[in-house]
Amino acid sequence: MNELNIDLHCDLLLYLFDPDASVDDKKLGCSLPYLREGNVKLQVTAIYSPTARDSSILGVKQSEIFADLLKKETFFLFDTENYKSSENSDKTGILASIENASSFCEEDMALDAGFKNLETLIENTQKILYIGITHHSENRFGGGNNSEAGLKEDGKILIDYLADKRIAVDLAHTSDQLAYDLINYMAQQNYKIPILASHSNYRNVYQNQRNLPDELVTEIIKREGLIGLNFIKDYIDHTHPERLYEHIKYGLDIGAENCIAYGADYFFDEGHPDRSRYPFFFDEFKNASAYNAINKKLAEEYSVEFMEKVSHKNALNFIKKLWY
Repeated sequence: MNELNIDLHCDLLLYLFDPDASVDDKKLGCSLPYLREGNVKLQVTAIYSPTARDSSILGVKQSEIFADLLKKETFFLFDTENYKSSENSDKTGILASIENASSFCEEDMALDAGFKNLETLIENTQKILYIGITHHSENRFGGGNNSEAGLKEDGKILIDYLADKRIAVDLAHTSDQLAYDLINYMAQQNYKIPILASHSNYRNVYQNQRNLPDELVTEIIKREGLIGLNFIKDYIDHTHPERLYEHIKYGLDIGAENCIAYGADYFFDEGHPDRSRYPFFFDEFKNASAYNAINKKLAEEYSVEFMEKVSHKNALNFIKKLWY
């Protein structure tokens, strides 16, 4: 089933930081050939830097790589109308996101300088769909998913800065405490900032700190956010690929029908130092061509309407409410 697909998260930009890398490299699950085969009309590409020295330099460089992609005939800057045009019929739409606020603001950097870097990222990419404040570890803004820290004072200032930016906040790599603190702080300040978990599954189906507890699923549903299904084995089940469909069913059963989307999290796994986790992806889900088979199964087991919500309509509705 060659259905239109939207994916909320991949690490294409970090891969392309290597000058020898190419968008056509089939070592990467989100390479251009696979995106075309999977009929991906929007691929959200993350700007990611670890929390380390010179992280903002890496972040700015990735925003420049994104700008260069837009100059290629094979890509276009996605919006909710132009993907339908004949001009873009053979192209792949892209948008940028930020995974870890260290990508624009380092630990010892003045906040004003960090926010200036953020504006540079926005200028280079033209639009930022969402920002994840942390990655696995803790940073100056709050706790990552491998920590217990909550929202710090610099994190509050960052949320204040984002309040009128029409940029969503991503909970995919927050600690539980940071996620709750973010939701509470935005409510206290009456900020209408949308939230999502761009590449997370359900902790009640498979235990992993990167997967969402029911309380956060409920908050995302209440705020009409998104939950992007992650295809990495660590977040599905280490031995049973079919459990991806249990995550989908659980989301449906808990009331997330209008929130479920794709957030496969494709990255260059061959270069990962932890070989015990390799391969990171099951063969069934190792590249973007997998969407065709997944969509077919969802249409058969549930309905075409539900499949279309997961494949693209939920994400489209979220983007429209965010920007228009």
